[in-house]
Amino acid sequence: MFLMGLDIGTTGCKASVFTTSGSLVASASREYNINIPHPTWAEQDAMQVWQLAQQTMQEAYLKSGAKEKIISIGLSCQGEAVVPVDNGYQPLRPVILGMDTRTDAQNEWLRQEFGNAALFQMTGMPIHTVNTLPKLLWIKEHEPEIWHKASKFLLYEDFIIAQMTGKPAISRCMASRTQLYDIHAEQWSPEILAAAGLTTERLSKVFPSGSAIGTMLPGLADKLGFRTTPVISTGGHDQACGALGVGLTEPWLCMDSTGTAEVVEVALPAPSLSPELEQSDISVYAHVVPGMYLAMTLNHSGGMSLRWYRDQFCQQEIVEAGTSGHDPYDLIFKDVQPEPSSLFLMPHFSGSGTPKFDTRSKAVLAGMTYGTTRLEIARAMLEGLTFELRSNLEVLQNSSIHIQEMRAIGGGARSKYWLQLKADITGIPVVVPRITEAASWGAGILGGIAAGHFSNFQQALASSLEFVSRYEPDPQRHQAFTERYNLYREIYPAMQSILHRMG
Repeated sequence: MFLMGLDIGTTGCKASVFTTSGSLVASASREYNINIPHPTWAEQDAMQVWQLAQQTMQEAYLKSGAKEKIISIGLSCQGEAVVPVDNGYQPLRPVILGMDTRTDAQNEWLRQEFGNAALFQMTGMPIHTVNTLPKLLWIKEHEPEIWHKASKFLLYEDFIIAQMTGKPAISRCMASRTQLYDIHAEQWSPEILAAAGLTTERLSKVFPSGSAIGTMLPGLADKLGFRTTPVISTGGHDQACGALGVGLTEPWLCMDSTGTAEVVEVALPAPSLSPELEQSDISVYAHVVPGMYLAMTLNHSGGMSLRWYRDQFCQQEIVEAGTSGHDPYDLIFKDVQPEPSSLFLMPHFSGSGTPKFDTRSKAVLAGMTYGTTRLEIARAMLEGLTFELRSNLEVLQNSSIHIQEMRAIGGGARSKYWLQLKADITGIPVVVPRITEAASWGAGILGGIAAGHFSNFQQALASSLEFVSRYEPDPQRHQAFTERYNLYREIYPAMQSILHRMG
């Protein structure tokens, strides 16, 4: 029997078929667009995402040989995105994504109505444009006809579950990312819903991660070519699923996930809601593991900035990769050197992430000469991303969250150069698990629990959690990068006013 994990990311989806011991049998993926109809907007066609998700499930199942049945499908989904739907769970407008920054006015209203500290203490989510709550308030203010017509407001998790089973359901993990959920009372907050003009009937019912919601609709199973109708399970936020897949089932373990965005997750035994985390805009939310929580840092630019660089400047490598079968990023970075570059690239392509969370900031490239090459710019981009990582780790450590090592997952975990760079810049060892697509495997585990195959997380991880490489910081390079990092930290304060005035 097989388990399937369906990962719905910001720029693409992937279906992965695993054995129950965690071995990857087959996978399929599709990319999709982010639409930018206005400079601060970021939207998506939910039905296009669903159509492509179906293609990945069908392809992955066929690649697996279809010799054994898929017993369950668990979901790993991007967070915060919101889509109003009608009674048939069809979208009434494009999805407003987490990276959308149109909600400054709504966030100012939340500061006046609640205050940042009060909302953070209740929900674990600092006031920011990433959250679902201000997006709902924006729809209410600017699209009243959609607001009144909508039967429910869904995120990707409950939207996809509704398409597969005919009824929406959301995990406690994902609900706690919305800023509408009281993480102490473990329910939609009556106080916040009343202020927003919402009722619980317009939101999905909340279930623990790994709950069986139903079986796949027979017509859909036939369309995809499945021999049986698998159990459909609540999953969770993609980063929380990744944290499960890489074994963050005990307090203080740490994961570094590099996909479209770069995220650090640290497992917590209880909600840690210190002023330092609030002031640094670091969210705290429910883990997919019962009774545990996660502290999360976020850099939106992550792998998306590398994708931008690849598409704008590396057509030769893209063509060569297409003919040779190599990864284009391996070709881009094949001649890179381990020592610090002579450039600085502050990768605020869609504003800064934590701990600043300045949506008006922009990317800066400094130190160019006529001798500057494409490779040096690419190298400076990786260094800038990793300097941002270090600044987040320092906030966590200053909040008594002590990190002994980072478990690396996602696309970035395939780059030996970047893994060593992370160790050298942060001074923290980096380890790589056998399963680097940990979000899909975490979703697969949740599906296996929902189907009754696993009795607990420890059983699921016993045969799958294995680390295949370790990167220790080089003391000399760490010192050299520390000097560069201290200089890098001066760029944002020096440029902030100019970047804001640029519009």
